[in-house]
Amino acid sequence: MRRLVRACFSGSEGYSYAKSAEDVAREHGIDRVARLASNENPRPPSPAAVEAAAVALQAANRYPDTRAAPLIDALRRYHGDYRFVTGVGMDGVIETVIRTVVEPGEAVVVSTPTFSFYGLAAAAHGARVINVPRREDFSVDPEVFIEACRGAKLAFLCSPNNPTGNSVLPEMVEEILEEMEGLLFLDNAYIDFADIDYRPLMRRHENLVLGRTMSKIFALAGLRVGYAFVPEWLEPFYHRAATPFALSSVSAAAAVGALADTDRVRETCDHVKQWRQRFLDEVPFRTYPSDANFVMIDVAPRTGDEVVERLAARGVLVRSCTSFPGLGNRYIRVSIGEDWENVRFLEAAKNL
Repeated sequence: MRRLVRACFSGSEGYSYAKSAEDVAREHGIDRVARLASNENPRPPSPAAVEAAAVALQAANRYPDTRAAPLIDALRRYHGDYRFVTGVGMDGVIETVIRTVVEPGEAVVVSTPTFSFYGLAAAAHGARVINVPRREDFSVDPEVFIEACRGAKLAFLCSPNNPTGNSVLPEMVEEILEEMEGLLFLDNAYIDFADIDYRPLMRRHENLVLGRTMSKIFALAGLRVGYAFVPEWLEPFYHRAATPFALSSVSAAAAVGALADTDRVRETCDHVKQWRQRFLDEVPFRTYPSDANFVMIDVAPRTGDEVVERLAARGVLVRSCTSFPGLGNRYIRVSIGEDWENVRFLEAAKNL
């Protein structure tokens, strides 16, 4: 019966996950593993988020609000008067945008190396994926990117970029938007850790979607809450294409609570920026400037997979970047964790 499986799934391994902390602990006999592989927030969710989720859980026998209206209202209080849509993580938003605008066989452009799910999701919907390599320093060449977008319905650009950590200036994004005929999905999963604001571009361009997530600075990775700023024309079609009742009422309620706790957001951002700079200053390998809650490190002449294993033996779980398209096997990505996790990583890195 395997012949029934589509070729795009039978011939590839799909999304590549980091090894779990439980596996590392069991394999190396370590009680406490520093979890620095998945760009998670090391702090638990805001008490306001936990309380709101607990209240919502008592009504979990009912379907959630079809448009997550309380969450949309909270997003407008937090960001201003924009149009928003939601999804099960930003992955769910990505899939729904693709489903809304891309016909099978049409081109989807992806700036690489980057988060592999853009290409995986596009291919799963029958699109033809065009990967556009970044420059040697991982910056985007706008002319090359714009040329690749000729005739494409949709393009993906991540800023700050995963896993390289660098950002694209808003002026360059605007240059791309002015030349594109299709829709640009600008993934801003890590924007809360950067000193850049792309939101004003939404007022001037009808071909821009800004993807966001509650998994990072808001510490709700386990509840899978994604959302996006969208142009007015796209909103009704997005809802037609979306999976019914996709975002749970518990997740949406937690997100509302998290958005209200601005002090916790500021504290988390300060923690990340402090340790991010220490990583850049103290890691004894080449590091790349980052606007995100992680740092990419060149570990040559070792390979990323080799260093991941050696650090795991010391109780530190980081991510090899080998699975990122177009990046090669000499890089690792290290998230900012709790203080003790970061100290353990720096000590282990210095002993490599």
